[in-house]
Amino acid sequence: MVKNFWMTMVVLAAVMLQLSAQTVAPTETALVPQPSSVKVNAGQYMITESTRIGYAGKDSQVVAMADRLAAYIKAKSGLQLQVVPAIQPLYNMIFIGIMQVPDSLGKEGYTLTADKAQVAIKAKTAAGLFYGTQTLYQLIKPEVQKKLPMMSIPLVQISDKPRFEWRGSMLDCGRIFYSVDFIKKFLDYMAMHKLNTFHWHLTEDHGWRIESKKYPKLNEISSWRAGTQFDHSPERQINHSPHGGYYTQEQIRDIVQYAAERFITVVPEVEMPGHTLAVLAAYPELSCTGGPFKMPVQWGIQDDIFCAGNEQTFEFLEGILSEVAELFPGKMIHIGGDEAPKKRWKECPKCQARIQADSLKDEHELQSYFIKRIEKFLLSKEKNIIGWDEILEGGLAPNAAVMSWRGIQGGIEAAKQKHTVVMSPTDFMYFDYYQGEPYLEPVAIGGMLTLEKVYSYEPVPAELSAAERKFIRGVQANIWSEFIHTPEKVEYMAFPRLAALAELAWTPAVRKDWENFTKRMEAQYKRYEEAGINYSRSAKHVWQKVELDTVSNTATISLRTQSYQPEIRYTTDGNEPTISSPLYTEPFQLSLPGTVKAVVFENNKPVGKISVQSVLVPAGF
Repeated sequence: MVKNFWMTMVVLAAVMLQLSAQTVAPTETALVPQPSSVKVNAGQYMITESTRIGYAGKDSQVVAMADRLAAYIKAKSGLQLQVVPAIQPLYNMIFIGIMQVPDSLGKEGYTLTADKAQVAIKAKTAAGLFYGTQTLYQLIKPEVQKKLPMMSIPLVQISDKPRFEWRGSMLDCGRIFYSVDFIKKFLDYMAMHKLNTFHWHLTEDHGWRIESKKYPKLNEISSWRAGTQFDHSPERQINHSPHGGYYTQEQIRDIVQYAAERFITVVPEVEMPGHTLAVLAAYPELSCTGGPFKMPVQWGIQDDIFCAGNEQTFEFLEGILSEVAELFPGKMIHIGGDEAPKKRWKECPKCQARIQADSLKDEHELQSYFIKRIEKFLLSKEKNIIGWDEILEGGLAPNAAVMSWRGIQGGIEAAKQKHTVVMSPTDFMYFDYYQGEPYLEPVAIGGMLTLEKVYSYEPVPAELSAAERKFIRGVQANIWSEFIHTPEKVEYMAFPRLAALAELAWTPAVRKDWENFTKRMEAQYKRYEEAGINYSRSAKHVWQKVELDTVSNTATISLRTQSYQPEIRYTTDGNEPTISSPLYTEPFQLSLPGTVKAVVFENNKPVGKISVQSVLVPAGF
């Protein structure tokens, strides 16, 4: 495990320590996410063969950070730097140490200073040092002077801390089973962006992914289905290849530990009372009707859910949640709570008897009873629950946290009730939506969520008072996998939008600047390329705006991208743009009917796909 950890972290360090893009001025840094405070001075600190790496603190993770940095420098430059314990920064030393820093920086904050004599990262905790080293990786660049290998760091003074304590990404492994190796890659990419919460969606109508020793049918029946819906077209809707798998308890522990080494907490999700048809296929006695049930192959909300009037349901859930609580040491378990149709409960004698016996108003209060009962059990295991905002309906469980996904209203309501809130509204945080013109994109579930729109989101609703705003603890992006069937497509849908999420989760709101973000992203794209991340180039695709003039039978065409100072070239003669095609500088007139083709060029080569817009003469003209 230790050897694998070192190898992985060396690779991650190599990915992150890339040159800043040429578009970023020497007096600036291309850091993503943007730190709280950065001052760049003239000059550079040079790393040479005599440079040492010093560390302060007995925490083994601090030693690991120092060793990882030394391994990276050797891999990139051939320099073998000595790693030594140190009480304080010394001359010609890169120092990493747990030391006193301003209280205002909190548990995850750090300072990073570089002058011509030394570099020092200081923090109260190993987590703070970890985030400081992520920043350092983005600052270092190779140098060659007089044929001697060197590396340099700009002279900076950085004081930094995260805005939110929950900086999350969810990956849906219930619908699509992704390998352990890919989960670890994804955790590496999260760490690269200073994200600290991995919401692992592990159960669904379409698949159960947690090995259970107590309920083996979950592994035998609930983890596999006969096919998968893979697009929206009626003639090709179902791929009839079996799909499935589950993570063994040993693999889960390994992933949890791997995440912890990157200061990421894993929050498992076990859905209830809805999204549970996979369980009912194996244990139909937990339903209202008794089944039988088959594993579904098409997406969509299922009517059959756990029977809330059946004591066997709660015996099962307490049994499986006991296993889950042992596997995941974090303090939070996500219990779902969303999209639970009440049709079966309305028709079920046991559920109706429960409503009568407990003097419940209706089926919504029955769901509240269900969630409160589960919360009480998990509190006995020293776990708190978090659920989707439907858990507000019928009354919120006393200690529950709320993840607001159906817009922001659920988050507002929960904060007003003084409950912890994580904001994750569909309009801004659902990364299974299209991120560019659909005709240029792979199939998605629908919707439109561009990089710019993600970046524009403000997680703290203006409607809240100053006291209520304190309950907004974080923000999270969700990657649902109905139409994301491969690791490569996960990466495509996640990046670069996850960088925008990282910045709004980490950086103070007053420091956000879209134009500057796009400028820094030019360096981030290079890091993605070095890492082999299959990131989307959609931000560099051209968007065309058409304004018709029916008097002159023309259209005014405006072209834009979501990238920094793009070189857009276009044609109006039907041919594809080349480096010799007109350079777009301002809106232009197009005689109707006509077609505009446009694409961004970099280094004399087109980037991404060609945008095509055909404009016809308006009907009746």
